[in-house]
Amino acid sequence: MHVPDGFMSPEVNAAAFAISLAACGVAFNRGGEDDDRLAPLMGITSAFVFAGQMINFPVAPGTSGHFLGAAFATALLGPSKALVAMCVTLILQLLLFADGGVTAIGTNIFNMGVVACGTAYLSSALLSKLLPSSGRWPLFTSALSAWLSVTVSSAALALELALSGTSPIGAAFPAIVGVHSIIGVGEALLTASALSVVLAARPDIVRGIQQRSAPAVMEA
Repeated sequence: MHVPDGFMSPEVNAAAFAISLAACGVAFNRGGEDDDRLAPLMGITSAFVFAGQMINFPVAPGTSGHFLGAAFATALLGPSKALVAMCVTLILQLLLFADGGVTAIGTNIFNMGVVACGTAYLSSALLSKLLPSSGRWPLFTSALSAWLSVTVSSAALALELALSGTSPIGAAFPAIVGVHSIIGVGEALLTASALSVVLAARPDIVRGIQQRSAPAVMEA
């Protein structure tokens, strides 16, 4: 989903950069008493997402996908800190591996950070009110939120390409969203698997899965 240089119009890149800058500024400034305690977890989460995005899995002939990690980061850190972690990850990927273009960094942060983390948080909050909070239901909620985070982010990408004049929406939307809806299945499975391991060891640090018996120690 990393957008290289030349695919988006300057106007789209500028608008996405402005929105991403504002969102990241708010996220960075949302301090709290748990910030010092969260710093190591933020670093570990960023490293996990960074490594996870390096591993590709086949989707269709000639097409592959990779772990996005926004829903996983949101479950552990809450939406604000997750956005910070995604921002750091995407900037490091750009600088170290040239993943995504320099001019499109704002667009990539918007799609894979702002949209993905926001979708994961909002969908998880809604689903947790509609579905049971016991048994495996919380993991199902996280898996579905992870799938939605990838699918909605890909829809944003398709819209941006259409607004840039790169590809008409009638061609971009079904192609991009169709492929990423399949990639989202892998995202859902990986997110649920990773969270199940964390829940087994430290359920108290998982912010996005509200377990009634575990105290919430993360910022809202």
